[in-house]
Amino acid sequence: MVKIRNLKKSYGNFPVLRGLNMDILDGDVYGFLGKNGCGKSTTMNIIADIIPKDDGDIELGGGKPITIGYLPESPTIFGYMTAKEYLEYIAACTNYSGDIEKRALDVLEIVGLQSAADRRAKGFSRGMTQRLGMGAAIIKKPDLLIFDEPTSALDPQGRLEVIEIINRLKSLGSTIVLSTHILSDVERVANRIGIMNNGIIAEEGPLHDILRKHCGDVINLRIRNLTQEMKIELLKVDFARAEYDNNTGLFRFGTDNAEETAKRLVKIISDNDMIIENMNIGTATLEEVFRKVVG
Repeated sequence: MVKIRNLKKSYGNFPVLRGLNMDILDGDVYGFLGKNGCGKSTTMNIIADIIPKDDGDIELGGGKPITIGYLPESPTIFGYMTAKEYLEYIAACTNYSGDIEKRALDVLEIVGLQSAADRRAKGFSRGMTQRLGMGAAIIKKPDLLIFDEPTSALDPQGRLEVIEIINRLKSLGSTIVLSTHILSDVERVANRIGIMNNGIIAEEGPLHDILRKHCGDVINLRIRNLTQEMKIELLKVDFARAEYDNNTGLFRFGTDNAEETAKRLVKIISDNDMIIENMNIGTATLEEVFRKVVG
């Protein structure tokens, strides 16, 4: 859906994009990550043809014309319009060729605002405004959706509602670029990620592959009646990637071979007549990978 090679952009003498390469596949929910000011919004604005690039090649839709729906971090909504009127207005502005009223009602259902169809937008909460902005982005059934910080400044309920909408769009086959600093939200919906650092994509690929590449598996372990001596003995298994949380009493072991590490831990515990309260094997978190990639 999106193929970018050697993309460059500077503001004055300051280079923001320094030869960025990116591949977004058809049907992806692509988690686009990076520190503040690293160039994510610049990249998305260039893809959406809002600002020009300085250099590089961008191919959209495999060379075929596509439509793009864009949600900025803080969408501007005409408060004097009702939700339905606003979506009908956006549909007309984008030359939507179908039944505008029906499409507006369908979109209101997708974003969970059907009960607020005839309410004026000036009375909407931040979460409702964000969902209406998402509705405006999808009104023309675009081939590519770009969401810039869609869960920013929302309370947990508002974030959950936005994530549910993204999952709904994902099930409908939409290709979505999702930029956010809330990494747990990315883990919930993205199948591929790209992490920006120093004006380039420093890491890109399937989420699960990147988690395993950088952090391997993780073993979580809690011991009943843990002694100080046993804590030290268990941490010796791998001081570099072993952690112990004094508040929760939980060990966390990073490992490239979960089965072998688990066997070593169980043997140490058994040899010392200690009891495992609980033990499970999982993958590392995206936050851990992000810290490794961007520092």
